[in-house]
Amino acid sequence: MNTKNETVGWFKKIATAEGISFLVLLFIAMPLKYFAGLPQAVKMVGWAHGVLFVAFLVMAYLVKIEMKKSFFWLMKAFAASVIPFGTFWLNRQMRRDGDFEKSYQ
Repeated sequence: MNTKNETVGWFKKIATAEGISFLVLLFIAMPLKYFAGLPQAVKMVGWAHGVLFVAFLVMAYLVKIEMKKSFFWLMKAFAASVIPFGTFWLNRQMRRDGDFEKSYQ
C-alpha cells in the first residue's frame, strides 16, 4: 500500500468520525447539557470531537499535498468541518470527483 492510499483512507475514516462526533455533540450532548443538566456529556464528547477535528485538519492538509489539491480545496475542507453534515458532503464530493479511486492508481 502506498502513502497516497493510506493518507486518503485515513482521511476518509477521520472525516466520517469527525462528522459523527460533531453531530453527537450538537444533537445529543448539547441538549443533555442544557435540558437535562448533564454538562459532563459535552465535556466528554467535546474532547473527542476536538481531537478528531484537529486530526481532520492535519489529514486534509496531507491530502492537499499528496493529491495536489488547491488551497481553495483546503478551505472547502475546513468549511466542511464546521458545518453539520459537511464532512459527509466532502467525502461524497471526493468520491464523485474520483479522488478515492485516483489514490489507488
